[in-house]
Amino acid sequence: MPRLFSALSVPEDVAGALSRLRGGLPGARWMEPADYHITLRFIGDIDEPTARDIDETLAEIHRRAFDVTIEGLDSFGGARPRAIIARVTPTALLAELQADLERRCRRAGLAPETRKFTPHVTLARLRDASPLDVADYLATRSAPRSISFAVDHFVLMSARASVGGGPYITEAVYPLI
Repeated sequence: MPRLFSALSVPEDVAGALSRLRGGLPGARWMEPADYHITLRFIGDIDEPTARDIDETLAEIHRRAFDVTIEGLDSFGGARPRAIIARVTPTALLAELQADLERRCRRAGLAPETRKFTPHVTLARLRDASPLDVADYLATRSAPRSISFAVDHFVLMSARASVGGGPYITEAVYPLI
């Protein structure tokens, strides 16, 4: 069974800029720059017929291309930090694309996504990282100022059946107009 998710690709030059933020945080497992992406909808472990249905419904999406801006660094997990992320500025076009994906996944029989959509790029997954170390890391690093890039497609990706997923494989590419 494939473990699938839909995402926006991060261009190589943006990934390179973000990769310079790696290191200096005990307990961090840094993502490979080639695996950087913005998850739109986690689909999960599904059978092949459902994967084909998802591919077909995603291919029917006709939305406008738009720009994405990375606005800074943050962490997920509060008192028990679990990830270092690059925040993505929410925009109407991004939210509309994500909502369309959610509706189509539900129509294909998937359970509703329970987490609120928070656009971001995961830079590191944390294991037993001290909240103080995370705060120090965030205080001494800053994402390159306002990185923007054009988005003219989204992708369907697969991940290994393991915690953290990568390396990721692009299974399908869907153009935006």
